[in-house]
Amino acid sequence: MRPYHPLRAGDPASIGAYTIVGRLGDGGQGVVYLAADRTGTCVAIKWLRFGDAVTAERFLREVQVAQQVAPFCTAQVLATGVEQDRPYIVSEYIEGPSLHHVIQEQGPRTGSALYRLAIGTATALAAIHQAGIVHRDFKPANVILASDGPRVIDFGIARALDATSTISSSPVGTPSFMAPEQLLGHQVGPAADLFAWASTIAYAASGRAPFGSDTMPAVINRILNGRPDVSDLDEPLAGVVHACLSKDPAQRPTAEEVIRRLIRHPVTHGGMPQEATASEVPTRVFPGRGPPRPQSPEGVVPAPRGPAEPSQGSGQCWAPIAARPRMGYPRLPRKHRKRLVAGFAALTALLLVAVAVALSRSEEPTRSIAKQLPGTRSTLFERPGDPIRLTSYDLKAKGTHAWENYARDTLTGPFRHYDGTAETQLSPDGSLLARLGKGYTSDQYDSIEIIDTRTGQQKIVVKTVKAPLESSNIVWSKDSSKILLNVEQAKGENAPTLGFVIVDVAARKASVVMVTGENNDPFRWDGQNNGVVNLYGSDLRFFDASGNKVRDAVNIGEVPEGVQDIFSPSGRTFATRCPDGDAGELCIWDSASGERVRKVSSSCDKLLGWYDETHLYCWEFDNAARDRVEVVDLDGDEVRTLLESPDDEDYGPTFIRVT
Repeated sequence: MRPYHPLRAGDPASIGAYTIVGRLGDGGQGVVYLAADRTGTCVAIKWLRFGDAVTAERFLREVQVAQQVAPFCTAQVLATGVEQDRPYIVSEYIEGPSLHHVIQEQGPRTGSALYRLAIGTATALAAIHQAGIVHRDFKPANVILASDGPRVIDFGIARALDATSTISSSPVGTPSFMAPEQLLGHQVGPAADLFAWASTIAYAASGRAPFGSDTMPAVINRILNGRPDVSDLDEPLAGVVHACLSKDPAQRPTAEEVIRRLIRHPVTHGGMPQEATASEVPTRVFPGRGPPRPQSPEGVVPAPRGPAEPSQGSGQCWAPIAARPRMGYPRLPRKHRKRLVAGFAALTALLLVAVAVALSRSEEPTRSIAKQLPGTRSTLFERPGDPIRLTSYDLKAKGTHAWENYARDTLTGPFRHYDGTAETQLSPDGSLLARLGKGYTSDQYDSIEIIDTRTGQQKIVVKTVKAPLESSNIVWSKDSSKILLNVEQAKGENAPTLGFVIVDVAARKASVVMVTGENNDPFRWDGQNNGVVNLYGSDLRFFDASGNKVRDAVNIGEVPEGVQDIFSPSGRTFATRCPDGDAGELCIWDSASGERVRKVSSSCDKLLGWYDETHLYCWEFDNAARDRVEVVDLDGDEVRTLLESPDDEDYGPTFIRVT
């Protein structure tokens, strides 16, 4: 039994249907309690500190996806709820100490123990990423060393906290184990978890974080600019960890690739699996299987005692901290230890089978979910882990020149028709829906309406430009805090672009910037959402948020009409149709220098944007009366279909990158 601390004044006696037994931990985000359900089964409950009904609802919506994670080396999320307007998460109680605690108490891991740790935690990340989740706070304190191997906890919580951070002010992530892009506030993907995984393995092998753990500024500077200390690692771990600590997220291997490399090159010393001692493999209580309750002499099962009067050695799932030695693990008699070691070897074998199954499945295409789009004969093909989502589309009504708008009000929900609407666009975090109407306000201003998707209620209306000008082309910033619009003269489809508007959602303010030099190409966010870009002829012009031109990338080709974001997720590169090339010849350019880094020959007829850091997506128009939106890699090979549409439908889909 993991040691716990007594309850304090103000702690609840119960949360939801669970009886609170004691405290397992206390931090800035909230309190973690040991609790028991009605059957006596132990669970862990994390009760968050922020107390706001709307924020709690948003948090729980974000964290619900964590319940879809396959149970490979993770602590399963069992339930969620709200108590006193504060959200809580019920998860499987994992018996065992944290990796951080073990390293502090027993010293670094070596040989097979370290290898098992690396394989088990990488397997957990593979399962988490397969569900479309980025952990964002992977660290030694979130790895529990259970009897059947390491278990990763708290996945999915950091994203939910990040989504509510403007209200809760909860810190997300631990600097010593955070990737460079996370520290810089850039978009965070699975690659950030692999950076944290490598830092954790280096810590486990040495007892030191690879970039130090002294002052925060010093640690951040080393992560951004320095070399990691991984001198205590042997091959193959050293090479894998080095690759995962790359400053460039695009250069890091995936969790599945890490597992393949480690399985292909097992440790050459110490053997695997290494027999574990009883002190390394504490007893675990499995969910849904409560501990045996002792029988009284009359054969009556006694009722559980309350938290104020814990039973000493009663067979309950809990035991007070004072009743345990320092590490909280009584050494078992020798005959039981032999049985436990044999069980651990079997569990290790089962773990490797699970890894093999996971890897074999990862080699196959994940099954897409086909969805018929309302008002169309088009089919959308989605997967839970897709980094981009179709969130709106415009459809020209048959036999007319009128365009109808359809949009989602959640990232995965159904589409519905928005009557009297020119444009709609969902924010990358799914919390807000921006809407442009087809008319002006009573004082002749164009305006944008922002709707809270949790309640469906209008949140704010921000006036943008005055008639006869109008604003168009909604594009959200990556962090869902700002909206970019284009300023046009209201005189038809070929109206010139005169400038841009940046709407600060929190401040409810629109900044209008007029740019000299008439041009029909729209303004788009730059790769970091700090400024905007605009194609002028074949040159890409970079502007700051005030409209001052910063620089040009010369002779980069063409950007097809309707493409909102030409930059890769990291912002380091951008894509265009090559100068003097046909539609399928795409060029990849370095954002900082403007130099071409790659040419891609593909079957694309119209570039749409980046799917992820190593894939593009585009329209392909064929002769079979069906058009398709396809994902292609940087060799030009087709990977999968996102959308299939009849070629006689006038149809404009908008995909966004989700966060």
